[in-house]
Amino acid sequence: MKACIAGIGSYAPARVMTNADLERMVATSDEWIRERTGIRERRIAAAGEACSDLAVQAGKRALTAAGLAATDLDMILVATCTGDYPLPATACLVQHQLGATKAAACDLSAACCGFVYALSVADAYVRTGMRHVLVIGSEVMSAITDWTDRNTCVLFGDGAGAVVVSAHDGERGILSTHLRSDGALCELIMVPGGGSRTPPSEKVISERLQYIKMKGNETFKVAVRTLEEIARSTLAANHLRLEDIDLYVPHQANIRILKAVMERLGLPIEKVMLNVDRYGNTSAASIPIALDEAVREGRIKNGSLVMLGAFGAGLTWASAVIRW
Repeated sequence: MKACIAGIGSYAPARVMTNADLERMVATSDEWIRERTGIRERRIAAAGEACSDLAVQAGKRALTAAGLAATDLDMILVATCTGDYPLPATACLVQHQLGATKAAACDLSAACCGFVYALSVADAYVRTGMRHVLVIGSEVMSAITDWTDRNTCVLFGDGAGAVVVSAHDGERGILSTHLRSDGALCELIMVPGGGSRTPPSEKVISERLQYIKMKGNETFKVAVRTLEEIARSTLAANHLRLEDIDLYVPHQANIRILKAVMERLGLPIEKVMLNVDRYGNTSAASIPIALDEAVREGRIKNGSLVMLGAFGAGLTWASAVIRW
């Protein structure tokens, strides 16, 4: 049995924050943001709208698309770094709200690679006997964004995307997943305060250590290199050529990173799904939101060969090839 994508859905908060809004908050400009990141606007969760709330909406849409009830699920995996609480797992809250009474539930933390990592776990479980696994990437990045830091606050947005991974005995399915990490580079992207290493304290708050910190230039170089490397190794592992891929769906981090990867791979823009201009970087939600849009726009059809590529804090990077 293969694990195939049986249904997909996404959800974005109603509030839109434009670059013009950011101009009123920090010393920046719409022109600078668009030139450096490709982002025009991003979605921001409403007050009281948590990670699980976004995840539930995306999950419901994926279940509807798959023609399944929540009680059909064997497992729920939520990829997130902005869960509702340190514990319990956000997936357990989602399980309860969906009414998935037969499903196990847990979170997976791999930052922007979280969805692809979770997809690989779902693939393994389905291949070994589970019928239906709901995989959700959900993030409220605005909760860990320092809105006084003009270098990072322009990058992030909130949202959720979900897929139902089901057993299938045909040609469709997840052909392979490929996961990598290098903890020596952990300081390139991190939230330094609030965990067991630096517990919550007055010092954490005063130094704003509870917010995401990035070393932009170093991250850019590593992201381009790792995305190119894992794309080539993924193609080789499946005996595929770049021309065989119908659509490449990368993590929507920064348009300059994505254009550099496309140039190094020799990948035409027509074969790349891009929506970073409207959502910004939504971390683990990025790829499933882009996948859902590509399906709704008709860019992914039954039989399409789709490649995913992600990198994120950890550092982690990951890829997958799917016959839709």
